[in-house]
Amino acid sequence: MTVTVGHDTSKTRKTLSVGGKSIDYYSIPAATAAGLGDFSKLPAALKVVLENMLRFEDGKTVSVEDIKAFADWATLGGKNPREIAYRPARVLMQDFTGVPAVVDLAAMRDGLVALGGDPEKINPLSPVDLVIDHSVMIDEFGNPRAFKMNVDREYERNIERYTFLKWGQSAFNNFRVVPPGTGICHQVNLEYLSQTVWTDKDQNGVEVAYPDTLVGTDSHTTMVNGAAVLGWGVGGIEAEAAMLGQPISMLIPEVIGFELTGAMSEGTTGTDLVLKVVELLRAKGVVGKFVEFYGEGLDRLPLADRATIANMAPEYGATCGFFPIDDETIRYLNNTGRDTDRVALVEAYAKANGFWRDADYAPVYTDTLSLDMGTIVPAISGPKRPQDYVALTEGQTAFRREMEQTFKRPMGKEVAVAGEDYTMESGKIVIASITSCTNTSNPYVMIGAGLVARKAAALGLNRKPWVKTSLAPGSQVVSAYLEAADLQKDLDALGFNLVGYGCTTCIGNSGPIQKELSDAISEGDLVATSVLSGNRNFEGRISPDVRANYLASPPLVVAYAIAGTLDIDLSKDALGQDQDGNDVFLKDIWPTSQEVAETVEATVTREAFLEKYADVFKGDEKWQAVETTDAQTYDWPPQSTYVQNPPYFQGMSKDAGVISDVKDAKVLAVLGDMITTDHISPAGGFAQSTPAGQYLLDRQVPVREFNSYGSRRGNHEIMMRGTFANIRIKNEMLAGVEGGYTNGPDGNQTSIYEAAMAHQANGTPLVVFGGEQYGAGSSRDWAAKGTALLGVKAVIAENFERIHRSNLVGMGVIPFEFTNGDSRKSLGLTGEETVSITGLEGDLKPLSNVPCTITMADGTVKEIELKCRIDTAVEIEYIEHGGVLHYVLRNLAKS
Repeated sequence: MTVTVGHDTSKTRKTLSVGGKSIDYYSIPAATAAGLGDFSKLPAALKVVLENMLRFEDGKTVSVEDIKAFADWATLGGKNPREIAYRPARVLMQDFTGVPAVVDLAAMRDGLVALGGDPEKINPLSPVDLVIDHSVMIDEFGNPRAFKMNVDREYERNIERYTFLKWGQSAFNNFRVVPPGTGICHQVNLEYLSQTVWTDKDQNGVEVAYPDTLVGTDSHTTMVNGAAVLGWGVGGIEAEAAMLGQPISMLIPEVIGFELTGAMSEGTTGTDLVLKVVELLRAKGVVGKFVEFYGEGLDRLPLADRATIANMAPEYGATCGFFPIDDETIRYLNNTGRDTDRVALVEAYAKANGFWRDADYAPVYTDTLSLDMGTIVPAISGPKRPQDYVALTEGQTAFRREMEQTFKRPMGKEVAVAGEDYTMESGKIVIASITSCTNTSNPYVMIGAGLVARKAAALGLNRKPWVKTSLAPGSQVVSAYLEAADLQKDLDALGFNLVGYGCTTCIGNSGPIQKELSDAISEGDLVATSVLSGNRNFEGRISPDVRANYLASPPLVVAYAIAGTLDIDLSKDALGQDQDGNDVFLKDIWPTSQEVAETVEATVTREAFLEKYADVFKGDEKWQAVETTDAQTYDWPPQSTYVQNPPYFQGMSKDAGVISDVKDAKVLAVLGDMITTDHISPAGGFAQSTPAGQYLLDRQVPVREFNSYGSRRGNHEIMMRGTFANIRIKNEMLAGVEGGYTNGPDGNQTSIYEAAMAHQANGTPLVVFGGEQYGAGSSRDWAAKGTALLGVKAVIAENFERIHRSNLVGMGVIPFEFTNGDSRKSLGLTGEETVSITGLEGDLKPLSNVPCTITMADGTVKEIELKCRIDTAVEIEYIEHGGVLHYVLRNLAKS
């Protein structure tokens, strides 16, 4: 907590009395009374940021003018893009993105020692929670042994990582680890870690209340905005800087108001609602903006549904989707076991400081849109983007159209499956997974799935034999209420046995499908499909055997597993036949809203949350048995293929450098529109023929032990080799080629990694060209780290998704945007060009336009102008230092 000195704190720091206790807080109404501006019409989401300014205002990092800018925002119609320094209360991590962050902190301790500093200076200054949720793979499924066997394999594969994380837990202050098998970080955050209003003691020992805020190293950190906790995903690099006391530099955002009216109709779910919200907001265009939900419809929207909507903010492109504090927030906090004194504080604080949503809540928004929830119908989304909304009644027609237009393949081609009495054809579902924080945090859809399974099992229906089914809840509470409702046995009967507590299929840890099925898909060049209750369905993400992936509610996942194909109209076609040979339709097994609500009311209890979260940091016997060292610096095991000391800080000088022009750079890749961080960053499994596979084989690691890229994020050698290596990425330098390939310096086709290393050996800088929404999707820090380690100095695209642009800057790679209507297509780029960018040396200003010279293969020269997307003054400093961590490390060495 920082003392405020820029204005008279006695006028804005007030005392609140709750339950016979007094607690200080920074009052927004008092700031208005003190003449700092009228903030009464600000949206609640923006008031959270304003409170942060009041609390940390020091006349330097945060000024009185920063505070007054929020009043101007309201009078200017919801726009005032002033740069501010924002400090979240805490940081949330998962293990895939968290391990490299802890690796960097450990490497920084080594770097600080090399610069003559004290390694103890490298410590998180804000509370950090890391939840191990990304490691479990679905090797075993559809039987009672699945959970235990998958957990056993998880520890076998990841013991080096777990040893390292346990070292970090003891070596660093303010750092806690939630062990494997507990749940998904966002669900654990929503159900347990978050408090909506946080408290801490200031430097004088006085207790202060303030909004619970955070950033996370996973894009779906936004989920907790459903409980009025302002949070969003940042890159691991940015999160590390925040941990080390660096404020997050941001512009005061625009806030789009999304009015919800009416009520959900019978037979629809929160998943159906969020898929429509994603479609509408993607069409609206909300990248880099806050979205705040308001309207009388919120009075009938449970917090679980709010969290589902907030979770998918990355899918609709917003920084966050925020729900203000109201009666439903209070009900949820009580029901999930929060301390009663804390719940009372949340209500009192929200009402005293202008955060409470009631019937009179009517803030100013930058822009608005509206949705009557009564118009929502059952829906899915796919085949490869979350915003590709398909009403269920149009599902079969839409899929057949995709087959013709997107996949260029006919329906009806059948291929025999060795050893089976069925054939494989396009449209058949090979993976049906109830997974991900998005939906498993929502008891209404989880209970709904269980009731569908119960009704189906009673009629003698079952999953089709080619469907790999799985249930991976986001927390142990889900298992508790499914067992309490006696629904888990019904899910088991259809193959939806518990496989683990983690992200699994949603992040590509779906595990292998039956080999004979995989062979048949490959032989026929078929479009196999998956259905999952997740938030992402990008190409190549779910399984290498699956081309078309569809997002759906958990009850629909069960129904599709029974149908076994996307080539069906669930609104009118039979799912199958009962024991007597009668057709069974979806309406026959779909529960009523009353059935679902009554079961939720009876089984989702405060006691279940208190019990399951009582020892959340303790872990099971396996975690307790993990042995580690007790030392300030990490003893990097040289033989480890999971954790290696990265090269970022080796040989670093004490002084910053300067920004240099990009001279005579070669092109590593020319990429198209909507290149996501899934395309750029190593993710999922990899074959032995890849550079990463060869690296492991050279170190005598058997193919069975390859694990996934995500689990090996602590080893830069693996991750460099997997950058731009997605099996579905298309480098336009190569016609008709999919995967991580390019032309090397000799003009011959090779892997992107090998080409980059050859260019580095020649001392040649590299650039990458892209299209629209470059870097969309998850906040994967390795999309930027890998780019930097490959020697890429600049990425030139039509526009960037927010987090990836920030991550590139954080790693010392400069993002540029085309101007004047130029693009890779209009310029006719083939990748054979030489690129020089000038105007960077000297007094570079944020968002400057700079000249670029492109020399074509035939020697002709094109002069264009680029916008340099170094957006703020502090980002210029980061680039001068070679990255944000170098900036922090040098400052610590000097202090």
